[in-house]
Amino acid sequence: MKPETRLATGGKTTLGKTGFLQVNKIALAGSLVAMAALAAGCAGSSSTAAGSSGTGNSGSPAGKTVDFIGYGNTNQWAAYFNGVFEKKLKAADVKVKDLTTMDAGTAVQNFNQAIADKPDLIVTALLDTKSMAVPIAKAKQAGVPVLVFDGRPDPKVDGDVLQVVSDNVALGKAAADNIIEGLKAQGRNSGNVIVVTGTASSLVTQDRMQGFSAEMATAPGYKVIETQDGNWDPTLSGQIATQLLAKHSCDGIQAAYGMADYMALPIIASAKQAGCTVGGKNGLIVTSSNCFKAGIDAIKQGTLYGTATEDPGTIANQTAAYVLKYLSGQNPPRKQTVREERITAANVDQYAAQCSHA
Repeated sequence: MKPETRLATGGKTTLGKTGFLQVNKIALAGSLVAMAALAAGCAGSSSTAAGSSGTGNSGSPAGKTVDFIGYGNTNQWAAYFNGVFEKKLKAADVKVKDLTTMDAGTAVQNFNQAIADKPDLIVTALLDTKSMAVPIAKAKQAGVPVLVFDGRPDPKVDGDVLQVVSDNVALGKAAADNIIEGLKAQGRNSGNVIVVTGTASSLVTQDRMQGFSAEMATAPGYKVIETQDGNWDPTLSGQIATQLLAKHSCDGIQAAYGMADYMALPIIASAKQAGCTVGGKNGLIVTSSNCFKAGIDAIKQGTLYGTATEDPGTIANQTAAYVLKYLSGQNPPRKQTVREERITAANVDQYAAQCSHA
């Protein structure tokens, strides 16, 4: 806005004896004040518009918009996370557009739709880390901020997003520690291990395998003989376990890692169906992560040797709190990592409440 420079004419004019026109000083001063106020008003509008393109300066998240490209509700972990996350945002009067899915291709399409929506924030999980790098870069170009939760983004766009991520390397290490500890407790110096992973194209899975493999390398007598992609799917995990047990027999597998409780429990069911002993002094040692009530119960029953945290409620609450701070203009740290813990029969009661909401 450009203020006009028209002189107000409300003051009187007089013609003195010398013939010069003298302007009433009060009128002139009033005109100058009016012009200054108009210019200040224009500058104020520009500042407000710039603020609204970021987190805003209102101090409240109310009325802000979030496009949510989380995991789909068909996944047990996601269903609980989504419920907690969306409830907390809506309670703060944040408008949430649900674009959740368990299909990696659909997630990319939904992300592109979110960019076109131009919300105050895009919150996304990364089913396929590499394929999501392109829309993340597009969002940066469009000036739309992005928060990634659970697993970290592709290194190419790591600096372009906000993050609330699980410590997936620690979760993988915990799984290996459980297997090593469980097999040693049985008096085994050697043994074969199978792994049924989450979605292999995700850095969530890759980081867990990094931590798992590094820790397993400290006990070279235990060999990982099979690693297969279970895509965070309990039915598929059970099918894979059935096939591997048929291939190697009960005696050919001493331990198994399913990346989530809801993947490990089908492995246990498949082992029992195949006639294998599970747990105890000489049975199959099974471990997992992403603790659930069913996993906690299985540890108490002795069929699941151990699990780890990364329960959906804890990370959902931490992610929602981060989003509300960001939308309130509080500028939280660009990256937060959720602390994870290993769980076995020795400390299961300590984490039972935390892990029993889903």
